[in-house]
Amino acid sequence: MENGVAVGGLGRFARRVWGELGGEPGLLERVAVDGEVALPSGLAVGELAADSVGVASLAANRVLAVRERGTVDGAAAVRIAAGRVTGSYRSERLFRWNGRAPEIWGGLSGFWEAGDGWVRTHANYPHHARRLRAVLGLDGDAGPDQVRRAVAEWGALDVEEAAAAAGAVVGAVRDAGAWRRHPQARAIAGRPLVAVRRLGSAPPRRWPARGRLPLDGIRVLDLTRVIAGPVATRDLAFAGADVLRIDDPRLPEIGWQHLDTGQGKRSATLDLRSPAGAADLRELLAAADVVVTGYRPGSLDRYGLAPEDLAERYPGIVVGQVSAWDTVGPWRDRRGFDSIVQAVTGIAVAESRDGRTPGALPAQALDHSAGHLLAAAIMMCLCHQRTEGGGHAASVALARVGQELLGTPGATAAPAVPAGGDAEVTVTGRGPAGEITCAAPALAFRGAPGGYAWVGRPWGADAPRWPGG
Repeated sequence: MENGVAVGGLGRFARRVWGELGGEPGLLERVAVDGEVALPSGLAVGELAADSVGVASLAANRVLAVRERGTVDGAAAVRIAAGRVTGSYRSERLFRWNGRAPEIWGGLSGFWEAGDGWVRTHANYPHHARRLRAVLGLDGDAGPDQVRRAVAEWGALDVEEAAAAAGAVVGAVRDAGAWRRHPQARAIAGRPLVAVRRLGSAPPRRWPARGRLPLDGIRVLDLTRVIAGPVATRDLAFAGADVLRIDDPRLPEIGWQHLDTGQGKRSATLDLRSPAGAADLRELLAAADVVVTGYRPGSLDRYGLAPEDLAERYPGIVVGQVSAWDTVGPWRDRRGFDSIVQAVTGIAVAESRDGRTPGALPAQALDHSAGHLLAAAIMMCLCHQRTEGGGHAASVALARVGQELLGTPGATAAPAVPAGGDAEVTVTGRGPAGEITCAAPALAFRGAPGGYAWVGRPWGADAPRWPGG
């Protein structure tokens, strides 16, 4: 105890990931966690959250040491505030836009009882809601009552498969045993929690002129959506990188959701199918150090964004990928979100309060953890590239994180006192999007600021150019 606050270290998730990333075991002992993460659950989600933020923070400090001294020996100690971790993982509940709380879930998103079990739908995006209605044979203005009646006429696995074929997003609720027997679960069971690999040969790149933050001068092209990928690139921006997010102008992001993970980043749109958009993308890639993708594996390959293609055309680049189901197995190209992965892998059953109705984790913890772990992997890959050369790729899958959580014994109790003395910490700022209140940054590294460079910019507000370009 220090000043009445419990202090602990990192746990099993961190030890596994740090080993997979090639990190020095002794550095893990330099991380302390103040307080308890307030995410009550029957699973070890608090440990997962603290470990994920801790590993990303440790990786940032390692980058600082390598850039300053060329060795990890001087890597500073890390002290994580559990209250900030709690707030960050529950960020959508703290978010306010001009004083107003967002509508987090669309009316057609949620659990529905099928004829032989339960399913969960994700229909926050208008195109997914349209596809769901079409699968169920409903009119374009059908609401929750009609969906409830329609789903009750289906078998859970049948509607799951019909939705996948139509581009809608539905997951049949399974228990952990049923998921372990599924071909996709078997395909990823032996995979690393965070997979890293070298891509070809390339000379080491020079670090940019050193600044105060770990990633000062590093350029990150962000091709991600929703939560996990944007959390990863937000971490990189907070650590000093110039992050430019690129979206398809025909697929607008949900406004509040974009702002909730857009702190410190710029946002532009590009139509990659047009000659001008393709040319702009090539120009951006030529000056990028990192590319992060968050779409279904393979869906961006036709634009030259497959990791192997990027490594060949832009030697020494680092590629980060986050996906729902991983890059292998029969579901590798299937759509998925945190809530769907929870339902399918057995987490919803494990979190049931009455033994019948499915439940959910107290936060979108698979998304947030996957994001922090990917950021840690990218920072480690940047170090390896600068010392060993080559291109490097790192990937994280929500389903793999979910399996690791289910396989790690332990529960997360509700703390008797606020975590770290400030269970939910927010920052507020005003900019082109208006007044934004959001969760404070959770990463902790030497010289880390207390808040973000800016709390958010409107979706698509910036030119598709690097700063100063």
